[in-house]
Amino acid sequence: MSIEINNIAVLTSGGDAPGMNAAIRAVTRTALYYGKKVFGIYRGYEGMIENDIVELNTTSVKHILALGGTFLKSARSQEFRTPEGRAKAAKNLKDRNIDALVVIGGDGSFTGALKLAEEHGIKVIGVPGTIDNDLYGTDYTIGYDTATNTVIESVDKIRDTASSHNRLFLVEVMGRDTGYIAASTGLATGALSIILPEKNNTYEELFGDLRSAQANKKTSNIIMVAEGNHLGDIFEIATAVRKEFPSIDVKVTTLGHTQRGGSPSTNDRILASVLGHYAIKGLMEGQEKVMSGMINQKVVFTPLGDAITKTTALDYEMLTIAKILAT
Repeated sequence: MSIEINNIAVLTSGGDAPGMNAAIRAVTRTALYYGKKVFGIYRGYEGMIENDIVELNTTSVKHILALGGTFLKSARSQEFRTPEGRAKAAKNLKDRNIDALVVIGGDGSFTGALKLAEEHGIKVIGVPGTIDNDLYGTDYTIGYDTATNTVIESVDKIRDTASSHNRLFLVEVMGRDTGYIAASTGLATGALSIILPEKNNTYEELFGDLRSAQANKKTSNIIMVAEGNHLGDIFEIATAVRKEFPSIDVKVTTLGHTQRGGSPSTNDRILASVLGHYAIKGLMEGQEKVMSGMINQKVVFTPLGDAITKTTALDYEMLTIAKILAT
């Protein structure tokens, strides 16, 4: 069933992810194609509260497809966490006769969108933009492919140094709650060990991997560490390894926010373009309080509540393969 929507707003929220600009472009140009007005909200929910909202046209989003980050910018908003803040934000939308809102972000952004919909009747639809790949309802999130490619490029260069100097490198990647980046890049770079938030890694296991590497006369190794792991801070892990293996030259590299930046990959540009397009089509067909996602190469709509609360289990077989191939 189609529904009359004339004015659509779009925002990006939470951590930036490569491909967000491509998604904004897709949302804007698809809406304009169907004769709708589009409004960009700067600085996420904070900008919504402060009425930092401008009308967009096709020129507004030219030349942004290849740009990393988000030209609408992003910000955390403590005020939006309160009912009063959300009421102020909703009033600004209604004063402009905005019928619907497209939110590009992760679970925190979707939580805010869902509250706005439930409390003030704003029609909302989410587009998954996060490098963590941790949203239920899509095989991949926008930004994940670019982030993992950035990690792989960096680790390949680190391995050159590790091999030249017979060193062990601990490489920390993003992943406070989920280890998708660490698991996939660990396999792709031949890491000896992969330490994740989802897995109760132990020092005994890590030391066992290092002893096996020594027995196999491996003189340089990479250990991939997700920031939210249970062993501790990467420097604590390095200290423990040095204490157990004083002969090993241990180095630490934290890739940090380099993983968020850069021009989006082909896969992320395509995914962002498709999901942004279908967000508008979904709104026009009566979809609301859902996230557009891609599963098995098909666009699907998942309730925002499920996208936020449910999880897609990490493929632990990937870790088994990584361990076998690294020995």
